[in-house]
Amino acid sequence: MFGSYFTFALFAIAILALVKSLKIVKQYEKGLVVRLGRYSHTVDSGIVFLIPFIDSVILVDMREQVINVEPQKVITKDNVGVVVDAVIYYKVVDPVKAEFEIQNFAYAATTLAQTNLRNLIGDKTLDESLTARDTINTSLRLILDEATNAWGVKVAKVELQKIDPPQDITDSMSRQMKAEREKRALILEAEGIRQSDILKAEGAAQARLLRANAEAKSIEVVAKSAESNFTQRAEKLRQLEVAEKVLGGESTKYVLPTSGQLVSVLNLDGDSKILPLK
Repeated sequence: MFGSYFTFALFAIAILALVKSLKIVKQYEKGLVVRLGRYSHTVDSGIVFLIPFIDSVILVDMREQVINVEPQKVITKDNVGVVVDAVIYYKVVDPVKAEFEIQNFAYAATTLAQTNLRNLIGDKTLDESLTARDTINTSLRLILDEATNAWGVKVAKVELQKIDPPQDITDSMSRQMKAEREKRALILEAEGIRQSDILKAEGAAQARLLRANAEAKSIEVVAKSAESNFTQRAEKLRQLEVAEKVLGGESTKYVLPTSGQLVSVLNLDGDSKILPLK
């Protein structure tokens, strides 16, 4: 009877030892083998063989993880109370430090983020805080990354989820934004009217310029025609004066052809005749 119990006990111990000697490490994990309470070595994913009752393994998740920073009330530089919260994206880069250098990384990172958020937003006015989210995110990430480097953790990104001012200030900002939109709409409408008036004025000026150019062209044509006519008449008059001198200035009248040249009338071409009127 005793032998049966002893055999069963040995069998149970052997099964337990076998279970204790095997450990599966997942693909996204690192295994820290601890031997008699002290860190021994790190193992990768797969089946790990341990010394039963002497070795143990601590699994560390190497994937990027997210910590949600609880909302907190922060006072801005212009004494406005706002509620802010953030999320922290981090990844373990040194599993040994992450396990043995910090007891609770999530709590430590959250506390550090809340403290530095108060400092960063406290140095800015409400308007600056609302418009400088990227700057705050970058500054907070650098602060956390520097602090967590000793813990074997890399802070990849920090994002402010919200910056909520009090309701009365939110309502005032909404009214201000509405007034600004209406102002911009009026400015755009006035600018459109002004541009329309300018285009109309430019069109009218262009039309006047075209009419003036047409009138000037017409006057130029008339002037050239008049000048040509006056030149022809002056030439006729000069020819008549020459004829008077040639004919001797007597009181006899002569009829000259209206279409002929005075040179022909003077019989200089041998054909035309001078017809005296008695």
